[in-house]
Amino acid sequence: MSHPTTRVLAMLELLQANHRIRGTELARRLGVDERTVRRYAARLEDLGVPVVAERGRYGGYRLMPGYKLPPLMLTDDEATAVVLGLLAGRRMGLPGQATESALAKVQRVLPAALRERVQALRETLGFTLAARDAAAPATEALLTLAAAARERRRVRLRYRSWRGADSERDLDPYGLVFHSGRWYVTGHDHRSGEVRTFRVDRVASAEPGTAAFEIPGGVDPVRHVTRSLAAVPYAHEVEVVLETSLAEARRRVPASTATLTEVDGGVLMATRAERLDGMARMLAGLGWPFIVRRPAELRDHVRDLARTLTEQAGR
Repeated sequence: MSHPTTRVLAMLELLQANHRIRGTELARRLGVDERTVRRYAARLEDLGVPVVAERGRYGGYRLMPGYKLPPLMLTDDEATAVVLGLLAGRRMGLPGQATESALAKVQRVLPAALRERVQALRETLGFTLAARDAAAPATEALLTLAAAARERRRVRLRYRSWRGADSERDLDPYGLVFHSGRWYVTGHDHRSGEVRTFRVDRVASAEPGTAAFEIPGGVDPVRHVTRSLAAVPYAHEVEVVLETSLAEARRRVPASTATLTEVDGGVLMATRAERLDGMARMLAGLGWPFIVRRPAELRDHVRDLARTLTEQAGR
C-alpha cells in the first residue's frame, strides 16, 4: 500500500468500519506516522468527507454521525460498459491485478440480480484477440507524467534502458501513449536535446518540477511513438514498393512496423527486418504485387519462398 491515494482510501475504509479509531492505531495500520494521518484526514475533508478529530484520552478520528458514502448506482447498460471495458483492457495488456480488483469491487456493490447477469457475461464472453502480457508501469510515475503533460511542467526521470543502464534526465512530456500492451511517454529530452520516447514501466521515478514548457506545433505523440517503434534498429533496412493505394496499405500494415509513403506506382514501404525470409513471407501474405528496392538479398528470399510454395502445391 505504497501510493498515498491508496492509503487515504484505506483510511476512509477504516473510519467507516469503526465508530472511533485512535490516531496511533490508524498510523500503525496504514504504516505512516501520526502527522501523516492528520494530513490524510485533511485530504478527506477536501474531498467532502466529514472527518471529526477528537482530542483527549478517548479521542481519535471518526466520521460525522449520519454520514454514509453514496452507493454506486449503475444502470444495466452502464454496468455492462464498465465490465466490458475492464475485460477488454485486461486482454489488451492492462495490468491484470488492477482490473481483477476493480471488477471485484464493481460486482460487490451491484444489486444481486444485475450482479448475476454481469457474472454470466464474464463467464461466457470469448475473445478472438490473444491475451497480451503487459509491462505494467508504476502508478505514481504514470499519474505524475500525466499531470505534468497536462500542466506542461518538466519532470525529472530516473530511467533504466533495455540494456539495464540507469540514467537521470529532465523531460518535457508531450503525452502518454498506450500501444501493444505497453505505456510510453514522448517529449523533449533535455539530456539528448531531442524528442524521445520512453517506456513508462522502465521509469523508476518521476519527480515534478517547476519549469514550464510549450509543445511545438504539429507534434502528435501517437504518431511519434509509432514511428519511433518502427525505426527500432534491425539487421536489414528494407524498401519495397507495394502496388496498392495508401489507404489500403495503412489498413494492412501497422504504423508501428513500417513507414508508408505514396509514390509513383504505389506505396513505398520502408522498414527494418531482423530476418529477410520472414519479410518475404510477410510480402507474400499481403497479396499485392510489389517491387523490391533494397536489399537485393530480399529477392533471393522471395524466390526461395516461391520455390517452396511450388513444391508444396505439387505434393
